[in-house]
Amino acid sequence: MVELKCKYARLFEAGGAVAAALPAFLSFHILGVGEYYLIMFVMRFTVVDSNGTVSFVAPCNALKAMVAACSKAPADLESLLSAAIHYDSDLKDYVLNSLSIFDEHNTRQGHYDHIHSGIAYAGEQHSEHNIPAFRVVDEITRHTSLQPVKAGLVLFNLKEHRIIQVQNTYDSVKRRDRGRIHKAGAPTDRLYHYSLPLDWQIVP
Repeated sequence: MVELKCKYARLFEAGGAVAAALPAFLSFHILGVGEYYLIMFVMRFTVVDSNGTVSFVAPCNALKAMVAACSKAPADLESLLSAAIHYDSDLKDYVLNSLSIFDEHNTRQGHYDHIHSGIAYAGEQHSEHNIPAFRVVDEITRHTSLQPVKAGLVLFNLKEHRIIQVQNTYDSVKRRDRGRIHKAGAPTDRLYHYSLPLDWQIVP
């Protein structure tokens, strides 16, 4: 088992805060391959709703789970992640726990030094895949939220019902598809099917 947990801890330390233990969602169980493949199997997701914009990096298989969750008419990020639980058990906790840390060390203190330091450190180390989930609060975070990571960047605009594939080298988003349910970061033998409502648009 290869874990990225230690890298996240170092990233928070670079910003002046030590992160709590990350969930199993970010511990990838892959045998017979190196960490390079592990790192490549992630992408950036940026979600826009009426409350603002949130961006995070997650395993590529979360893409299909989030698209499937869009078929449940989510109104905001939390309802999107709640719907995604049926397809990926750990995605919601990972994102919301990471945002709680962001809020504790950034917005609640009225400044954004910690996330700025984390982004700068990741840039220096060429490890943008290690940046934890964050809220878009200024031009620095906005720019970062629009940068592809490894396999790409997909935007979910919940207000306008649009899924925008800015860059996607993993698997093109489809209006109807099936996926494999993931539990505790690992695939199961159970499949799910979804069909996006007609008012949802996939770009391009």
